[in-house]
Amino acid sequence: MAGAGMWGAGVDGRRGCGGRGHTVAMVAWADVERAEPEFAARVRRLFDAGRHKTIATLRADGSPRISGIECEFADGELTFGSMPGARKGADLRRDPRFALHGPTVHPVTGKEAEWPGEAKIAGRAVPAGPLDEGAAGEMFTADISEVALTRLNPQATLLVIESWTPQRGLRVVERE
Repeated sequence: MAGAGMWGAGVDGRRGCGGRGHTVAMVAWADVERAEPEFAARVRRLFDAGRHKTIATLRADGSPRISGIECEFADGELTFGSMPGARKGADLRRDPRFALHGPTVHPVTGKEAEWPGEAKIAGRAVPAGPLDEGAAGEMFTADISEVALTRLNPQATLLVIESWTPQRGLRVVERE
């Protein structure tokens, strides 16, 4: 599987964390698309709705860092980069865990049912070499452990949280 790198293949061909003591299965974006194509398409539409996303990484002291970032879905992978000297790149090289939040759109008052929702992807960043096209910086490929989409039900009376992991598949929870 492309991009498996040091994580190796996990159960059922999924990427896992190899011998590092972690048990969370990791997958490529193509695996999410195969498992839940309609859900994956909605998540991708939300991510593609705007250029700027937000990534959470972990600082050396364990505290969270939020940074702006761009990402791309290509060839079955989710990729993102870091410019030379950027703290998010140093964070990801030290501790590859990340959470990526798609662009946000606020619900319009009176038209809440039309709100498309918000999408999030979590996992581990795998170094994938230099940025393409001669740009300075480093490329990362996402080993995905969870994908979530938060939206309102058609009546705009309940919050609907859809989440997918390689272990349990898609789960839908509604909250008042």
